[in-house]
Amino acid sequence: QVQLDESGGGLVQAGGSLRLSCGASGRTFSNYAMGWFRQAPGKDREFVATINWSGGSTTYADSVKGRFTISRDNAKNTVYLQMNRLKPEDTAVYYCAAAVSRFSQVRRGGYDYWGQGTQVTVSS
Repeated sequence: QVQLDESGGGLVQAGGSLRLSCGASGRTFSNYAMGWFRQAPGKDREFVATINWSGGSTTYADSVKGRFTISRDNAKNTVYLQMNRLKPEDTAVYYCAAAVSRFSQVRRGGYDYWGQGTQVTVSS
């Protein structure tokens, strides 16, 4: 079992930046690929970014490529999402997820554990 706890969300103006953190407890963090998803009101939960177990491979949704960066610190059992040049359409609840597979996963179904989410609101 893995417990995930997101933090770092908040209200920011368009063009600003936020860094989300997701702390993991339970089993060995470095055994898991990690991902970030988001869900806006009335929409499905969508893939944002994923990172493999070592941090050596990352994949991004086209909508965030070049603006967001996913990273991890296995010594701190934490994965991060640095979000720059934020847009109002980035407004959503952001979820951290862990996959038993060590390899990056872009599908929701590829993840085994989910956090409770953190709200990000970007004002225009």
